[in-house]
Amino acid sequence: MRQFRDFLLTEQKNLHLEHLEDEVLNGGVNGTRSAINFLQSLRDMLAGSSKSRVDVTVKWDGAPAIFAGVNPENEKFFVGTKGVFAKTKPKLNYSIDDINTNHSGGLADKLKVAFEVLSPLRWNGIFQGDMMFTSDDLKKENIDGQPYVTFQPNTIVYAVPYKSAGSVLSAKMGVVWHTSYSGKTMEGMTAKFGVKLSQIPKTNQAWMQDATYRDVSGTATFNKTETDAITKILSQAGKTFHTLKKNVLTTIVEDETIRTMIKTFNNTKVRSGEKIKNTRMHTSGAIAFAYDKMKKDISKVKREESKKAKQQVMDEKMKFFRSNSSQLVKIFDMQNLLVDAKEMIIRKLEGAKGLADTFVKTDRGFRVTPAEGFVAIDKMGKAVKLVDRMEFSMHNFNAAKAWDK
Repeated sequence: MRQFRDFLLTEQKNLHLEHLEDEVLNGGVNGTRSAINFLQSLRDMLAGSSKSRVDVTVKWDGAPAIFAGVNPENEKFFVGTKGVFAKTKPKLNYSIDDINTNHSGGLADKLKVAFEVLSPLRWNGIFQGDMMFTSDDLKKENIDGQPYVTFQPNTIVYAVPYKSAGSVLSAKMGVVWHTSYSGKTMEGMTAKFGVKLSQIPKTNQAWMQDATYRDVSGTATFNKTETDAITKILSQAGKTFHTLKKNVLTTIVEDETIRTMIKTFNNTKVRSGEKIKNTRMHTSGAIAFAYDKMKKDISKVKREESKKAKQQVMDEKMKFFRSNSSQLVKIFDMQNLLVDAKEMIIRKLEGAKGLADTFVKTDRGFRVTPAEGFVAIDKMGKAVKLVDRMEFSMHNFNAAKAWDK
């Protein structure tokens, strides 16, 4: 079976990744076809019959995102967050003073630790990762009678068995690197997913990992029954794909208002932990949601002229929703099929043992939970999230964060 590694792929700046099933809304016909192709390639890989190149990396639930390296425009080392690529007033921190100017609160504290630890190193390029902890985040806790060192950067609690946590306990910070950047200017940077730890300068003051997926247990392989089951789902997805109208998908892609309202309504279901079972009822709910949202926006406007303009826009959007309700049902059917196949793949990928156990904190203590998910990257550099939204995203929407922006 081929290994999930060694496919370094060029992308635009890695500031936001979309869920695989949302490619139907984001990319229309091409996005839907791409999503199906992703799943077919991953199925083949897990079945041991891969003919196409697709990379999988583990998605660590770190926060905040951290960027570190040398600005090619002035050869100076910096640390920062996603603001380093802002077109106006990019927040590149070349010193502690810069951090104090550009940031505040917990985020500033973490960036100061990162600057102290990373600035003395010799960097070749710019790298992006997820901050996992600084030393004051570490806790020694017993979980099910076993001693662990734990840290909770965002939603998931990571627990390293105490007997093997020496490198964690001795570190001032922990970070998982996943993306590298190259280019002659900050604005012109392009990204490559799939950082290897050998690319990162070493220091014993930091616990650092890369995001490469490693099936060390040898369990992430589909058997024939599982392969047949996911093939059946993908076959139905292919049939559904041919019932989708290109002009409807194109309108959703090109009309940000319509697309955003559909995705926002879908996310209300994720927040409540409600899976979309009846796509006709879901379509009716989406149309009612769009109506209420636009009506509320109109009610906030005082000038009569502005009200009329907004009402005209609302009438146009609602005409689209109502006249294409049967197509919306098919679009949600397609998304459901993609989610069903995606979740089969996620469950299999989760079979590999990771570097740390993962939990969610509840009122009753710790509950075992899978890792955040995975990122799939094809040979053209297209990347999508493979995340169980009913499991992780629901927690993420509702969890209190341990740091601030």
